[in-house]
Amino acid sequence: MGQSLVKNYVHIVFSTKYRAPLIHPPYEESLHAYLGGVCKALGCPVLIVGGFTDHVHILCMLSSKIALMTLVQKVKANSSKWMKTQCKSLENFFWQDGYGAFSVNPSQVEVVIRYIKNQHEHHRKKDFKAEYRLILKKYKVAYDEAYVWE
Repeated sequence: MGQSLVKNYVHIVFSTKYRAPLIHPPYEESLHAYLGGVCKALGCPVLIVGGFTDHVHILCMLSSKIALMTLVQKVKANSSKWMKTQCKSLENFFWQDGYGAFSVNPSQVEVVIRYIKNQHEHHRKKDFKAEYRLILKKYKVAYDEAYVWE
């Protein structure tokens, strides 16, 4: 086969360090756009970025030319540096060390887009820890509670 044909949808989730509620207007929309721009620059077009005050969700196409861990590392490093330039109160902005990344079936892309789009509504009922536990359960990811949260 002469061509490399790849279509991998990936749903990436990570929170601020200690889930500090630092992502507020006017920074939220700009941060989401910035995250999308970093993904695009790395060859991973974004379908949607969303989240809440303490975490983000990114749904993108994973390029065949970059490892997932490299994508996440670059997205987090660049956006963390950028956030620190937005306001003096954000000079201690950090992302958590870890992340979640989950493959998405093409038939479920619209479902994930709606889910990410409705984060503010969703988090009126459920905090990030509860949400993340449900995602891990849905994808049957084994985890140790002692190491998921920092």
